[in-house]
Amino acid sequence: MKSAVETLNPTRVRLTVEVPFEELKDSLDAAYKKINQQVTVKGFRKGKIPARVIDQRFGRGAVLEEAVNDALPKFYTEAVNEAELNPLGQPEVDITELKDGETLNFTAEVDVRPALEIPDYSGIEVEVDAVEVTDEDVEKSVEQLRERFASTSPVERAAEDGDVVTIDLEAKVDGEVLEDGIASGVSYTIGSGELLDGIDDAVKGLEAGGEATFTSELKGGSAAGREAEVTVKVTQVAARELPELDDEFAQLASEFDTLDELKGDSRKRLADMKTYDQATQAQERVLEKLLELVEVPVPEKLLEDEINTRKHNLEHHQLAQMGLDLDKYLEIQGKTAEEFETETREAAVKGIKTQFVLDELVKIEKLNVNQEELTEHLMRRAASSGMSPDQFAQAVVEGGQVPLLVGEVARGKALAVVVEAATVKDTNGEIVDLDDEDEDETATEAPEAADEAADAPAEEKTEG
Repeated sequence: MKSAVETLNPTRVRLTVEVPFEELKDSLDAAYKKINQQVTVKGFRKGKIPARVIDQRFGRGAVLEEAVNDALPKFYTEAVNEAELNPLGQPEVDITELKDGETLNFTAEVDVRPALEIPDYSGIEVEVDAVEVTDEDVEKSVEQLRERFASTSPVERAAEDGDVVTIDLEAKVDGEVLEDGIASGVSYTIGSGELLDGIDDAVKGLEAGGEATFTSELKGGSAAGREAEVTVKVTQVAARELPELDDEFAQLASEFDTLDELKGDSRKRLADMKTYDQATQAQERVLEKLLELVEVPVPEKLLEDEINTRKHNLEHHQLAQMGLDLDKYLEIQGKTAEEFETETREAAVKGIKTQFVLDELVKIEKLNVNQEELTEHLMRRAASSGMSPDQFAQAVVEGGQVPLLVGEVARGKALAVVVEAATVKDTNGEIVDLDDEDEDETATEAPEAADEAADAPAEEKTEG
């Protein structure tokens, strides 16, 4: 077999392959054997029909077609390996010449990973938010905890902001009560915004036994997105009572003995959260700077596949679970179809570029993924999916997705290398050191930052 490669553009090549006929022998033998098992000829036992009889009765062309279909993938793979190509997706194959007993010639056009030049990235500088926890932040945190320990007691007065009301609801659309439009004994905190638009104004001022009617757009159920006439009846009004902020509250709500200790712990927790957010912000901004440094051609076919995959996942998974269609989603988001198309394309381009650049860095930096790193990543992915680690691991193995997870971890490690080399300053002009106590966290968080930017690895979904 002889092959040659023609570069059509930075992301697409054409392979020209010439195969001597003798190299088709194994595939021809397999073709005769397969046809032997499928047909019956009077006078011959099944599976014992001579090749010349098959040629006479069914045509040599049928045998050649079967043999070529069997052989093409093998010769294509050999040509790809010989040329050291990184194909993306399935090739477009064209048989240019097939002479019985002489030769098989074909071409295969396929998208390939572009050759990338990664420049010196040690000069990358980014700015992130400073880690600052104010007294106001602490007070807000403690107040939220206090809200969780609030008690309620029924009152004989009109409902006010912050009260907890028990209500019955009935929703009508076009004058008809919906089958799923009746609810009784619903507990609702006025001002929480957790139910229907307009309900706060409807129930405020009502005492137990009072009712009101208002119009609102339904957020879920059989008539999601439609305007409904909603009747609400208040069956109880209860006032919320917050516990006093003192040492007794600290002992009730935490493992601490004093309110000062509780506040100190809240301050530390807030600082840890902001430090985590700061590290994530650093990774995202360093990645953006890195992508600006590298010229990355994007294969058009791969891009279109990625765009279609993103749209499909949004419409048939995310929106379907919320009872929304794309038009309603765009209306809620305040976007036009054109803006949605543009944003989806931009996100897909960024995702593909991110994967290409980080994968190139994995090769340059000779980064490997060990079992411990893969296990940690699997545990995090399992937690975010709502599955147990064992269930998630089984699904990954059965779906042949282990290489995908390895790629995610490797790209995360590549991003961590770039972040470590970058200069990160906060808004106060102070250098942010992500190398010491946060080194392990930064390394383990990076896969999530990299994959969020890519928003699902593009290549694994299309490479064949």
